Amino acid sequence: MTITIKKCMIEDVNMLQEISYETFNETFKDQNSPENMASYLEKAFTIEQLKTELKNPSSQFFFVFVHNEIAGYLKVNTDNAQSEAIGADSLEVERIYVKSKYQKLGLGQQLFNKAIDVSYELNKKKIWLGVWEKNENAIAFYKRNGFVQTGAHSFYMGEEEQIDFIMTKTIL
Repeated sequence: MTITIKKCMIEDVNMLQEISYETFNETFKDQNSPENMASYLEKAFTIEQLKTELKNPSSQFFFVFVHNEIAGYLKVNTDNAQSEAIGADSLEVERIYVKSKYQKLGLGQQLFNKAIDVSYELNKKKIWLGVWEKNENAIAFYKRNGFVQTGAHSFYMGEEEQIDFIMTKTIL
């Protein structure tokens, strides 16, 4: 199996939107109302919103490909792009999503390893993320990778308030 990770550039915005919609929908549609899903998707993954995020020098996106087919992506943030003011010495993993047909192949781990590499390149001391309290598979994945829960924050899926656990790992 040929796996490659490639940085996402502004000219990749349409592909980024497609993979964002697909993977977010696959991950959360069964636990949320269609109205809340539509509201979130229409806000978070517009071409304009994704272009804004891609142009922010404190955010980076990476695609993972299997045999030249896009299988998932990663988004990391530093500085002012972080969704919480965790600190200048921190890197946020905002998104790791893999298409359902490519799950259980280690791609999430490879994207996570890429996030660790970026944190080292940027001399960050901590890596953190928010994960939905009901996403047991993701929580278990992050615990296996040395994360511990250090807090929680609200996440709005449309009109519904949900709780994300904040999980942190010290790396330096």
